[in-house]
Amino acid sequence: MQNSPILYVKLVLTMAIWGGTFVAGRVVSQTINPFTASFSRFAIASVCLGLLTFPGQNKLPRLTFRQVLLVILLGLSGVLAYNIFFFVGLKEISASRAGLIIALNPVAITISSRIFFQEKLTSLKIIGIFISFLGAALVITEGNISSLIAHGVGKGELSILGCVVSWVIYSLLGKLAMQELSALTTTTYAIWSGTILLLPLAIGEQKNQLPNINLLTGVSLAYLGVLGTVVAFNWYYDGIKAISAAKAAIFINLVPVFAIIFSVLFLQESLSYILLLGGSLVILGVSLVNKSNA
Repeated sequence: MQNSPILYVKLVLTMAIWGGTFVAGRVVSQTINPFTASFSRFAIASVCLGLLTFPGQNKLPRLTFRQVLLVILLGLSGVLAYNIFFFVGLKEISASRAGLIIALNPVAITISSRIFFQEKLTSLKIIGIFISFLGAALVITEGNISSLIAHGVGKGELSILGCVVSWVIYSLLGKLAMQELSALTTTTYAIWSGTILLLPLAIGEQKNQLPNINLLTGVSLAYLGVLGTVVAFNWYYDGIKAISAAKAAIFINLVPVFAIIFSVLFLQESLSYILLLGGSLVILGVSLVNKSNA
């Protein structure tokens, strides 16, 4: 299956699905509060993962106490924190800008891996990191980088940067967890734990009043839960198994591209030359970082 065209088609479709999550998240964030939106997304994903893992040979193993702690931390970082930041951020800023800021994930993971795991930082990675951060600064400040000093970062941009930090923590913890557990087991338990942690927050947020979910919001939540979480993660891990994590990660460069395309098509978001320039720099920088990993 390593050289199968179907594998590469699935990886490209995975990136398209993840690009679409910014559009769906933008829609959901306009009508549902962040705790409830996050819980709803992962409640749907939890049910789907339960159907996938319980039958037959996919039955999940029991966890040790240490593994339980790890998956709880994964749920806190990659599910609870990431998605609260995700929906808060998308309520404030456009889906295309959010997609470009979150594209910094591989760069932030590379820097953190250097700090915590002493992984080698090549000259190509350093150049890629610099270019990515320059592009992100243009996207965040809309071309006025000096405003970072005068006014700081806005709530929406800061929240999306919170997604990056949360994903870095999730990725580093996941690296430890997957030394003992499979990717499917780790992801499933992390999602279940995160969903349980989100439940009381969602209940408290509603104050005995159910959210007003229209058809578009419901479809967007289903998209986030089924396609954006269950299907995309399974296809991505198929790619990792077949061609290695480093090579599969190169496809992530397509996520912000799809996010911009879908934002223009479905949300009628406008694109400034600054956004395109900054986005191009982010994608170029991330490409250089991933290229040195391949």
